[in-house]
Amino acid sequence: MTGHGRGEAARDGFKITVEINSVNRKQAEISLNLPREMEMLEAQVREVIHRQIARGRLTVRVTLHAGTGKASARMHLNLPLAKAYAQELRRMAKQLGMDASVTLDQVLRAPGVFQTDEELADTEDLWPSVQKALEAALAALIKMRTREGTHLAQDLAKRIEVMHASVERVQKQAPKSAENYRRQLVERIQGAGLPTPPENDERLLREVVLFADRSDITEELTRLQSHFQQFDDCRKSGEPVGRTLDFLAQEMNREINTIGSKANDALISREVVTLKAELERFREQAQNVE
Repeated sequence: MTGHGRGEAARDGFKITVEINSVNRKQAEISLNLPREMEMLEAQVREVIHRQIARGRLTVRVTLHAGTGKASARMHLNLPLAKAYAQELRRMAKQLGMDASVTLDQVLRAPGVFQTDEELADTEDLWPSVQKALEAALAALIKMRTREGTHLAQDLAKRIEVMHASVERVQKQAPKSAENYRRQLVERIQGAGLPTPPENDERLLREVVLFADRSDITEELTRLQSHFQQFDDCRKSGEPVGRTLDFLAQEMNREINTIGSKANDALISREVVTLKAELERFREQAQNVE
């Protein structure tokens, strides 16, 4: 399901922003972009998201910057690190037999000697603020996805309604298939110029009984009706049902294919085409459901 959410939280002069975008995907997949200072929080961020999101490809971006009202981040000199750099540079120069003098410019250019507020933030406990911003972003995302889910549920219900009506027509036609088959056999016999067999002809009755047994679709129709009921149960559930709908679509497809292969009847064959077309639309939409 698609959606967007944004959340913010401020703490001790820092502001944390979380933005989440989601697109349709059968499984849950998270692409997480964290500042270097917060990489240690990746597992916690993913855990919070997985507790609320079951499906979709999520792109999550977390940013850390100076709080509102600050023109720029303050700079800090890491003096112990600068001394360590100078000492190591002199030691290396001595080992290489080079000039051992170390300039201030060389030390200041060393990584980490000058740090901003954001770069020092890894020493702070940022998780409460990150969690607050993340929860706000997820709430906005879920709200948007819920609106989309309402429309998807309505569309899926229409597909089930069409299939339900088609199944009812098949159920009405199914008992007539054996009689139609018997009539077709008689017409073939007459077309071949042979004597018309009586109603109680043993060979004719045996052939009709065998046909009725081979073409019996009672079980398949019953299971389809059960799947329709399970869809109604899914609509009432407050839990993620996307994978359940995928499974129902797979099972309905199995029953419809069996009906098509067993039922030797023109009207039922037309209804099978309708069922397959609606089921394909149902399957495509179900893949977008949380």
